[in-house]
Amino acid sequence: MNDSPPLKHILEAALLAAGGPLSLDHMQTLFAPGSVPDKTALRGALAQLQQDYHGRGVELVEVGGGWRIQVPASMAPWVSRLWEEKPGRYSRALLETLAIIAYRQPVTRGEIEEIRGVSVSTSIMRTLQERGWVRTLGHRDVPGRPAMYGTTRAFLDHFNLKSLDQLPSLAELRDLDEIHPELDLKFPEDAAPEAKSPDGAVIGEDPQER
Repeated sequence: MNDSPPLKHILEAALLAAGGPLSLDHMQTLFAPGSVPDKTALRGALAQLQQDYHGRGVELVEVGGGWRIQVPASMAPWVSRLWEEKPGRYSRALLETLAIIAYRQPVTRGEIEEIRGVSVSTSIMRTLQERGWVRTLGHRDVPGRPAMYGTTRAFLDHFNLKSLDQLPSLAELRDLDEIHPELDLKFPEDAAPEAKSPDGAVIGEDPQER
């Protein structure tokens, strides 16, 4: 007699207890040798969970680092009241710098400044790297060997992206002012909780996961 709970319940418990997204490989480590479900079974159970959560106050999403249970952006107006202090808004300069890195990577600081037409402050670059959204990919083979920057898997996770392919097209980004309010609503800094809740060859991939 098999007393094990349904696979989707095991995954649900693990996702709720995890401190961040879980990859399929990580999920497989939850099981004893000889009883490890294959990735097709895992994806099937995750699809069931997604259906179970449809229309509810939580959702299951796949991001760059794996799968996670989180509060939908539509719940932010209510859930955000759990925190007394409002999350800080990102400056236009920071958002512009991050957008240029995301779309033009690998890109140097000088190239960013050429595109923006103004210098990029050291504090902005430091903030992006401290947040774990941007990392050094290498150095351009030109005099001075300037560092080349790119985004990380943490960037994908924070902005609910599975891959860079999910970034809106440049044609859709006619005016940063049009997307600034959307960014603030959908991705407030540490505002909505997740449920519990950088050098690689592939851009967007963390070095330890090469």
